[in-house]
Amino acid sequence: MPLSPVTLAPNQVLYEQVADRLQQLITDGTLKPGDRLPSVRKLRAQLSVSTSTVMEAYRLLEDRGLVVVRPQSGYYVKQTTLQLPQEPAPTAPPRQATDIDISLAFEVISLMRDPRLIQLGAALPALEQLPLAQLNRLMGKVLRDNTYLAHSYGTPLGVSELRAELAKRMLDAGCSVHPDQMVITNGANEAIYFCLQALTQPGDTVAIESPTYFAMLEALKCLGLKALTLPTHPRDGISLPHLEDALQTGEVKAVLLVSNFSNPLGSCMDDRKKKRLVDLLNQYDTPLIEDDVYGDIYFEGARPKAIKAFDTENRVLYCASVSKTLSPGLRVGWCAGSRYHSEIARMKSILNQNTAIAPQLTVAAFLANGGYDRHLRQLRRTYYEQILRMQQAIRDYFPAETCVTRPMGGHVLWLEMPEGFNAMRLYKEALEMGIAIAPGVMFSASSQCYSNCFRLNTAVPWSEKVEQAMQTLGLLVKKQLAEQLLREDQ
Repeated sequence: MPLSPVTLAPNQVLYEQVADRLQQLITDGTLKPGDRLPSVRKLRAQLSVSTSTVMEAYRLLEDRGLVVVRPQSGYYVKQTTLQLPQEPAPTAPPRQATDIDISLAFEVISLMRDPRLIQLGAALPALEQLPLAQLNRLMGKVLRDNTYLAHSYGTPLGVSELRAELAKRMLDAGCSVHPDQMVITNGANEAIYFCLQALTQPGDTVAIESPTYFAMLEALKCLGLKALTLPTHPRDGISLPHLEDALQTGEVKAVLLVSNFSNPLGSCMDDRKKKRLVDLLNQYDTPLIEDDVYGDIYFEGARPKAIKAFDTENRVLYCASVSKTLSPGLRVGWCAGSRYHSEIARMKSILNQNTAIAPQLTVAAFLANGGYDRHLRQLRRTYYEQILRMQQAIRDYFPAETCVTRPMGGHVLWLEMPEGFNAMRLYKEALEMGIAIAPGVMFSASSQCYSNCFRLNTAVPWSEKVEQAMQTLGLLVKKQLAEQLLREDQ
């Protein structure tokens, strides 16, 4: 986007004129929310002005609320509330424990991972945005340096080097956990499964947020458990008054939550709510399984604390993995099981002995050399830009009635359409156009809620193909709503 040199207008200093020119590009849509502005050096050359003039112009645009600066990255067009579609209301799922129907999930998951499709459905990181070359080099070194160890069983707890590095990382989440109180698992899903198995018996009831990640529903189903789905706000998570009502009955044996940037809503509890939640757990003597797999993918400020950070009586079982940030294929997750640690370690030993040694040592080496923090800084910037672009595309191409979440971390968006909209129909029509989405019913325990909702994955690198896919989805949505309106008028 080359710009011609500027000439000084009457009664206007030069940096103001530069700012006004850039503001006009933002106003007319040439520069869209999430777009990166030219670097100071590039804009200085294009406009034939000084560095200080460009810097003052950018500061003025910041003051006007039009751009934001990101350290070591540059200046970006800001996404304002006025530019965003409406936000979904808090959810209102059925208030009784139910058996779980996951039949649809099996059908949809296989298609969501088809490489021939534009993958806006599966909540997977884009492999091209992960440090695969560094991980491959480290794994090669691990295999050379640990010829025998890398091929041994190891211990059920996992290698000590990795547990030590993960314990350090958990300090960022406000948690102080000894490495010997951790178990390395094959991803976070296995950790959650072990925790549920340690806390419950078949037929027990587990309280969950709603909508919730379908893999959690699968784990509940496999263990013969019932789900009590609770109202959830798209910004700050599960309703504590409704949770307390449920705990008072004495029927809830455990609570299962994604505390930071939940999937699919992207909600994140603040510290006060997390503390109140732990107080409720202590009051009603109920354990909680916390999935914090997205906690490192925050867009602003500091890393949000885990619920575990407020745990004073060892009731919170903490689960996480590197699948969303480093490598889904290495299958490295972990669990800090608090008072249930011994039982979880025993189940790990019985079911699959241990997690593979080479991936554990590879992740440990990556965490130890400082590469993880550098990678996370870039990943957060990239995901934030992509989520802004997708929100803008929804605003540009979808009908005005569309509601969409506004997460400040993670990489998924939840879209809600007017009542009567059929997201399964959209899912099938999109597949015919080579586009995968995740229909909302997948995230319901009964497959009856959220039939007018669907989830989009924003980790896919933005491209012309992705933008065209969003245009296509918008047209399909508009067509269905128009047909619905026509039927209602007849």
